Amino acid sequence: MSPRAAARLESLGFEQVYDYEGGKADWGSAGLPLEGTNGSDTRAGAHARTDVPTCRLDDRLPAVRAQVAQSGWNTCLVVDERDVVLGRLGRRAMGSDEDVSAGEAMTPGPSTIRPSARLSDVVERMRAQKLESLPVTTADGRLAGVLTLRGAERALGRTATRRSP
Repeated sequence: MSPRAAARLESLGFEQVYDYEGGKADWGSAGLPLEGTNGSDTRAGAHARTDVPTCRLDDRLPAVRAQVAQSGWNTCLVVDERDVVLGRLGRRAMGSDEDVSAGEAMTPGPSTIRPSARLSDVVERMRAQKLESLPVTTADGRLAGVLTLRGAERALGRTATRRSP
């Protein structure tokens, strides 16, 4: 909140008003552009794909499976009306023939990364944990995209090439 807005709230009788000043970390975790030698091209958010299928808690799994099959993905992220990631439907759910809701079939609270995560660190983690992809979310949990290991490795190769003398 701005200092002006904080002052206005105080003038209205609010006693505990805080002036929050986000910094560079907040900027980057929101997926906003970074510059310099550790700029956006070295961060996960710049390489996240935004075409990942999404669904809602009450969507039926057969319909979700059809949507995912058409998309070329093997996963679907379950989000709320604000695009906050609630869960993930992976291979097991996609391979099932059950007629249940996405909420019943999902793995809740999937691991995510921020757009500002260093690409090289994320690739190392993905290799170590044998992950093909990771959801990228803002600090408030909203879906920014999905980083695939293949795409991240390609991006690292391009980044390294650009920096070579």
